[in-house]
Amino acid sequence: MKKWFIFSVVSLATVGFGLALLGEAIIAKSKEEPWFWMGTLALITINTGLSLLGRAVIERLKAL
Repeated sequence: MKKWFIFSVVSLATVGFGLALLGEAIIAKSKEEPWFWMGTLALITINTGLSLLGRAVIERLKAL
């Protein structure tokens, strides 16, 4: 399988998971529950997914 395809699928799943975590952190904050670490993990996960997406683009351009 192509490296760019693997990177793109993993990146989309990672961004989606990060957005789900962010939603949970927002809900926790609105209920005045601890939210900081979940929100921090959400931001790390989203940024990791975006970085993987950038890597997928680089790998795709190499394959052309």
